[in-house]
Amino acid sequence: MNDLGLTFDEETLSPGRHRRRRRKGQSGPGEPRRRGRSLTALLIVTLILGGLGAGTWWGVNWVREALTAPDYTGSGVGSVQIEVLPGQTAAQIAQTLYEAGVVASPQAFVEAAQADPDSRNIQPGVYELPQQLPAATALRMLLDLNNRLVNQVTIPEGLSSFRTFQLLSDQLGIPVEEFEKAAEDPIALGVPEWWFNRTDGKETPKSIEGFLFPSTYEFPPDPTAEQVLGIMVDQFLTVVERIGFVETVENERNIAPYEALIVASLAQAEAGVEEDLGRVARVAYNRIYVHGMPLEFDVTVNYWFELTGQETKSSAEMTQAELYDPENPYNRGIEGLVPTPINNPGQAALEAAMDPPPGDWLFFVAIDREGNSAFSATWDEFCQDVQKAIEAGILNDPC
Repeated sequence: MNDLGLTFDEETLSPGRHRRRRRKGQSGPGEPRRRGRSLTALLIVTLILGGLGAGTWWGVNWVREALTAPDYTGSGVGSVQIEVLPGQTAAQIAQTLYEAGVVASPQAFVEAAQADPDSRNIQPGVYELPQQLPAATALRMLLDLNNRLVNQVTIPEGLSSFRTFQLLSDQLGIPVEEFEKAAEDPIALGVPEWWFNRTDGKETPKSIEGFLFPSTYEFPPDPTAEQVLGIMVDQFLTVVERIGFVETVENERNIAPYEALIVASLAQAEAGVEEDLGRVARVAYNRIYVHGMPLEFDVTVNYWFELTGQETKSSAEMTQAELYDPENPYNRGIEGLVPTPINNPGQAALEAAMDPPPGDWLFFVAIDREGNSAFSATWDEFCQDVQKAIEAGILNDPC
């Protein structure tokens, strides 16, 4: 017998015996039994093969389903907010989506992200998405910034912290008092303590002034005052590191970064056009560090007005008593630099204070209504520039 129990078609020959020839149509002994066995065997083979085929089909489908990540169909239900953090991988985002009920499995989202090269463009932020979404749909919604919940606020260069707080309050609905309270501890907001060191021997009040970097921000929904100011401080630290501010100031200006930050704020306040930022910074350095002269910038007096809750004034409106008030540590005649920055300078002003152009200027005055200034090294040259300003209708009084 073979493996399937089938008999051979020929009889087994015995020694000395011959086969008997059958007549046509005659059945030999046992023929019906042989046919019955063959039919049975054929049926068994058919059943086995059929069973194997069905089993294979079921097995392949079972494996396919086992290896396919669960995924939703349809357009989703309800809504939920999820946050994508900076630097997160697709797998980490997938886990966040899965835990929030947005996708049926993390693997489904990872596979969708792997299939779409745009997935690397997902931006950090808070998103509002339906739950029970197909993974590919969830990916597309994360790539659509219209689904990101943000509070966008633009902070211009040169605003004092007081004006910055008011602008933030108007835009975000957070009371000014909460920003003022949060600002009482700049170190808690992320300002490294060493930033308040100085080389000129002056004591430095730990003020947030200067560290609230002007930029366009996308704050998360319902932020606290601490979160908002912390984000701005972090941006300041990012920018100064990128431009090499600290190293350049220490190595080339030979002063503390905080002193250069004060000069940057002075340049930001005094320069009428960006091209003059560096020259204003050079005037400040020359007067303070080269000649030991008073700074004599009116803008420092106005900062004192803001600091003490008074209305600011134009230079023409300031009295001599206000300009040289001995009780005002920001007065026009004070020796050395003022105690703190007087505003929050932008990157151009920081770069100007970091690396100002060479020059021996000690004076400057605006000479046209576009804000351009003339710079001079002597009093006589300055008076000539003042005359130009008078002729342009910028000033009324000569030197």
